[in-house]
Amino acid sequence: MKILVVDDEADVQPLFLQRFRKEIKNHEVEFDFAQSGEEALDYLKDKHSEVVLILSDINMPGMSGIELLTHIREDFPTPPPPVVMMITAYGDEENYKQAMDKGADDFLTKPLDFNLLKEKLKTL
Repeated sequence: MKILVVDDEADVQPLFLQRFRKEIKNHEVEFDFAQSGEEALDYLKDKHSEVVLILSDINMPGMSGIELLTHIREDFPTPPPPVVMMITAYGDEENYKQAMDKGADDFLTKPLDFNLLKEKLKTL
């Protein structure tokens, strides 16, 4: 399962690689990373059909995760569309409602509970 993680924080990549070490080694998951919404869209232009899941931070400089979500839903509707889970440090109702209205499949808060995330991945 190919997963694209979109987050402007540099420490996210080593954290995911460390927390999913066993799953990566067993070829259960494969991660790619983008540090902005714009970078994620460039990546998806070539590889959208490979990506099963997108994990996107909401609060990023430039294009927000909500704007990225809108682009994903409009620009890549080819079935099956990727599952998109939004991540935010602020578990407020407004972000949640906006993300779900724009087509998010799930909503996670930071700090991420990696055990919960792994359980959610089993259902994909």
